[in-house]
Amino acid sequence: MLNYISLGIIQGITEFFPVSSSGHLVIFEKLLNVGANGLAVSVVLHLGTVLAVVVFFYRDIIKLFKNIRLMLMAAAVVLITGVIGVLGKSFFEALFNSPKAVGAAWIFTGAILLLTKNFTQSKRGRLNIRDALILGATQGAAIIPGISRSGITISTLLFRGIERNLAFSFSFLVSVPVILGAAWLEAKDIRMIPAGEFSKLGAGFLFSFVSGWLTLFLLKTVIRQAKFYYFGYYCILMAAIALLFIK
Repeated sequence: MLNYISLGIIQGITEFFPVSSSGHLVIFEKLLNVGANGLAVSVVLHLGTVLAVVVFFYRDIIKLFKNIRLMLMAAAVVLITGVIGVLGKSFFEALFNSPKAVGAAWIFTGAILLLTKNFTQSKRGRLNIRDALILGATQGAAIIPGISRSGITISTLLFRGIERNLAFSFSFLVSVPVILGAAWLEAKDIRMIPAGEFSKLGAGFLFSFVSGWLTLFLLKTVIRQAKFYYFGYYCILMAAIALLFIK
């Protein structure tokens, strides 16, 4: 039980901080010896953080449904991400068994985050179709463990000149249908888990929700203070650990 609670806390923190939750789960599932059900565990923990997003951004979600133009932008992002996820499913799943691949992806994430230091004065408060297309592609790439979804999507919007608060909220709003879609595709893996494991998964789900909800408050403050790039140093440190010490 404690292992699943630990993974839930790790998921909640790393899903929203731009440090790649999937990369951390690959490493810690090996260290905590829960690799046999690794993909199903990852899906359940991601559902916990989806709930955190819905609770934290419920006002923004209501506004999204009232803004047809923004809904179309979000739909375009989700469609592109979904196509990439379905077409590359086997490739992406194979990477979840490769700490070395995670390490390389962490280096990429770290470099992208460090570049955001030069884009802290973004002012544009309206997305266009080009923003949506690019964001869909980068969110699709973030399926690779070690590439942070929040890191790569928020960075993309900052690079495109989108102001920080909109980049923060829109990045997470478009994550909800993508994660739910991935969970639906992997539902068979959840059904194959022994019944005795479900209480442990429930604990992991609960702790991923609570820790994720609290982490969103912290991340919002970090972005407002233009300190987002600090996470790049952490990603490079984790890359070194994965490449040098994890087999």
